[in-house]
Amino acid sequence: MKKFQYLAAACALLCGSTTVYGAGDAKKGQEVFDQCAVCHNADSTEKKMGPGLKGLFKNKALGNGKPVNDANVTNKINEGGNGMPGYKDMLNDAERANLVAYLKTL
Repeated sequence: MKKFQYLAAACALLCGSTTVYGAGDAKKGQEVFDQCAVCHNADSTEKKMGPGLKGLFKNKALGNGKPVNDANVTNKINEGGNGMPGYKDMLNDAERANLVAYLKTL
């Protein structure tokens, strides 16, 4: 019985993760990006305060060397780093999913 409970808990976590990294609304994500635009260019790769994000999801790796994918980009948004604040407590799951969806359009 305990094995089933652990399996059910693991499945619930996995399903929850796909929701967080699931399809967001790029149009709403553009509104969220307005907060990011102070430091990041959306229309070029030129550095502002932070790196330009045009073509982000066409790159093989992030600045930290990790592959560019929903999970790693979301983690960077949540945790920040290299002068970027973490937005874990400032954005909800839907806002993060929407932001990632928008970043994919750049």
